[in-house]
Amino acid sequence: MQWSVSAQASGDRELSREEIVELADAVAPAGGVASGIGQTAYGAQLVVEADTRETALERGAAVFAAAAVRAGLPAWPISSISALAEDEDDEDLRP
Repeated sequence: MQWSVSAQASGDRELSREEIVELADAVAPAGGVASGIGQTAYGAQLVVEADTRETALERGAAVFAAAAVRAGLPAWPISSISALAEDEDDEDLRP
């Protein structure tokens, strides 16, 4: 099953356009998009294959961390991460 994983890492300085473009290039093979220009955090939304949400989160975190390394970004800790299955929608997540 495919999962859309959103991850963000927060740090202590603003990120440049060039840094986020490098992240976008690094997550593109995973169907990803990146964010964080001018922010003190960088993030990405990407697609992984997994049988469970837990596995999707683990794989997404690994892909995100590897992409950050490839992009030359600071090794900031992941501050948030979530996963949405292909057969779920936003309404499934509302209380």
